[in-house]
Amino acid sequence: MPNLLGFTSISRTIRIRQCASALLSALALSVMALTASTAALANTYPDKPVRLVVPFGPGSTTDMFARLLASELSTELGQSIVVENRAGASGNIGSEYVANASPDGYTLLFGAASTNATNASLFPDLRFNPQTAFEPIALVASVPLVLVVNPDVPVKSVAELVSLVKKTPQSYASGGSGGTTHLAAELFRSQIGAELHHIPYKGTAAALPDVISGRIPMMFDTVAVSLPHIESGKLRPLAVTSSQRVGLLKDVPTMQEAGQKDFEAVAWFGLFAPAGTPAPIVQKLNAGAVKVLNSDKVKAQFEKMGGITGNTTVAEFDAYVKAEHEKWKRVIKETGAQAG
Repeated sequence: MPNLLGFTSISRTIRIRQCASALLSALALSVMALTASTAALANTYPDKPVRLVVPFGPGSTTDMFARLLASELSTELGQSIVVENRAGASGNIGSEYVANASPDGYTLLFGAASTNATNASLFPDLRFNPQTAFEPIALVASVPLVLVVNPDVPVKSVAELVSLVKKTPQSYASGGSGGTTHLAAELFRSQIGAELHHIPYKGTAAALPDVISGRIPMMFDTVAVSLPHIESGKLRPLAVTSSQRVGLLKDVPTMQEAGQKDFEAVAWFGLFAPAGTPAPIVQKLNAGAVKVLNSDKVKAQFEKMGGITGNTTVAEFDAYVKAEHEKWKRVIKETGAQAG
């Protein structure tokens, strides 16, 4: 008598395999269709104006770099890029707005070192996570700082300044608590292990006169802003904070050359999209931005503003943002730096 139980079992197994095969085929077709659809979307993107949110006010350094990029990138993409300022809360208002926007490539963030690297550590109650809320697209520009002192301060090098500070505690000015000029000085203080008293101002434009007058002996400031006062002899530059020398101050050493190992503290700006934006769109925006940033015209415009154009892949910029976040998280924790 035939083994009906075994026959039934074999039939069931065959049916299961057939169903599984059909399911896998359907899934494969769905993936192929989705991939083709996404690729087609990237080919037609952008087919309407793109909104570039700047989380700081009109006329700010961030705003000026954003508008330069938007103008050139509009031409490259063949579509208008409209700059929209959404300032407030140290850039967190505009950043949160983009974090909650539709991930379709039509709302982008012109982020900065503060919004995408340091604010997460300075503002623990943020309603979004800057490290997971965005897709990094491209590094647009980095803006080195320069350590300047009043000419009456009896030092002509970083080493001499360190020696002076260790003997006699000094104060330093900044453009505001939690900003790049403040955190650069806190990184310096943590490295030398000496006392430096922080005097925050509402912007570097307010701080510089007191350094020039000698009321405050030193500060870190952007190269472009300090340059006229350096050239007039009202400020003495000791070192720049980038890993390489700056063309506008080619005779001034870097902090690393001056003896501060691994010291790098620059203001930087980058292009971000909401998390979940399709990779082909992110890649298209990166390619367009990099092409624009490599042009002699844009390089010259950025240099006049004290900036160095970026040239990164998506992966490189992603790694850079993560490294910056970790570095400043450590510095903020070690020094107890707080936002204003």
